[in-house]
Amino acid sequence: MTSTADDWSTRHAVLTNARRAAALVNVLTDDRPDPAEVARVLEAYGEVGTVAVTSRDVAEMRTAAVRLREVFAATDADGAATALNRLLREHTGPLRLTSHGGDSPWHPHIDRDDDAPWGEWLLTSSSMALAVLVWDRQRPPGRICASPSCSDVFINQGSGPDRRYCSRRCATRERVAAHRRQAADRG
Repeated sequence: MTSTADDWSTRHAVLTNARRAAALVNVLTDDRPDPAEVARVLEAYGEVGTVAVTSRDVAEMRTAAVRLREVFAATDADGAATALNRLLREHTGPLRLTSHGGDSPWHPHIDRDDDAPWGEWLLTSSSMALAVLVWDRQRPPGRICASPSCSDVFINQGSGPDRRYCSRRCATRERVAAHRRQAADRG
């Protein structure tokens, strides 16, 4: 199959896969992840066709998301690499290339096969993408939001200083709270 550059960048780029991992970790580590919301995240990151995710799939994916959260909790490249090496050693198969029967561009997989369960796919594809980011940047691929009221993870791969918050909203909320505390301490 001839693929377009848009298909490649949308579905198979390392940074896109890492961002998808963060988005799925966030939705899956809620108390009761909704299969429809998980499907929406998958579709937003390029899964084609009807994405059918069952409650059992979500349970398996949630287990994978909890394991992946350890990578985001790492404070340095050594910690991220240690967590990723453990995931790669315990949960992945041999590296192979697939085009899903010609339906996509050739890309690497380290799950058992093209029909691996969603949980296995999430853990293996995310581990590979996050490992490449550690390799490329020699720092953790992301982190957990520093806001005490937020537990979201995010990819921290831009230029400039490391981000502490998952979004501008969280950063602003924390700056306003700090300002109010300082004002209350003065007055």
